[in-house]
Amino acid sequence: MAKSIFTILLVAVSMLTGCRSEKAPTKPTITASEDSLTKVSLQLNWFPEAEHGGYYTAALYGYFEEEGLDVEILPGGPNSPVIQQLVSGQADFIVGNADQVLTSRAKESDAVALLAPLQNSPRCIMVHEESGIETLADLKSMTLGISAGRAFALYMQKHLPMEDIKIVGYPGNPSIFANDQNFGQQAYVFSEPFTAKTLGANPRTLMVSDIGYNPYTSLLIATRQRIESEPKLIEKIVRASQKGWIHYLKDATKTNEHIHSLNEEMGLEILAFGTEILQSLCLPDDLSEDQLGKMTLERWTQLRDQLIEIELIDDTVNPVDAFLPTN
Repeated sequence: MAKSIFTILLVAVSMLTGCRSEKAPTKPTITASEDSLTKVSLQLNWFPEAEHGGYYTAALYGYFEEEGLDVEILPGGPNSPVIQQLVSGQADFIVGNADQVLTSRAKESDAVALLAPLQNSPRCIMVHEESGIETLADLKSMTLGISAGRAFALYMQKHLPMEDIKIVGYPGNPSIFANDQNFGQQAYVFSEPFTAKTLGANPRTLMVSDIGYNPYTSLLIATRQRIESEPKLIEKIVRASQKGWIHYLKDATKTNEHIHSLNEEMGLEILAFGTEILQSLCLPDDLSEDQLGKMTLERWTQLRDQLIEIELIDDTVNPVDAFLPTN
């Protein structure tokens, strides 16, 4: 039987805390009495959506509480500075993506990924079916709404012809897309395409991972200082979060109702659609549920090399230091 990700994490945390000698800036240690729960904060990188479902499930179904934790989940928004909030101590844990971890480490942050619920990135480019565009390499003679400075966009511009493409800023929603057959935009595969359909469009999604750019997504992230000073806390929040994600993928009804109450723009139908799409993103290639959240050095090294190629980081960034290994 395969080792569970949590069993392997215990070993990883023990090795890290036992072998690391470098000193990090001291932050207050989180404590709790025997009669109370340990209070920590988890800062999201966006408004509450399906991509955060496992964390909300861990709170709703008491998985955090079973571990003695009182986790306050804080919503994010556009350009949420989650890495800065983490390293400054404003948040104890954050949700972010793997490329954020590596680019922040290039700026000497001590962010470390603990769990990767989404093995495959949901990032896609949304075009109209009527356009005849079937792959990312076919993108040409159109307007493309993307965040041009983001890593995925730089990678696309490096690896695709992008012939006669006019790049404009990401519009934030599919309203322009729905009214312009010559417009494409970035999207998360479980979000904007659904909304575009409700607006009468026929979207086709082209996954950015198809050209090899596939960072882990919706990571649970902490600082190395936290890992070294409070390894038991790390074990507890990872264990509870993994349980939450496994539960969410099996039964998302209650959690989706809660997310809708927090973010009314996320209707129950789009959340149910998102949960369905998440199945293959979280557990691809018949990955067993006890391996949910696993990370490998091979994937992190590949991403590090891609970020070097597009000149966002240099080779001083060591992928080994960016995550807790899970096999």
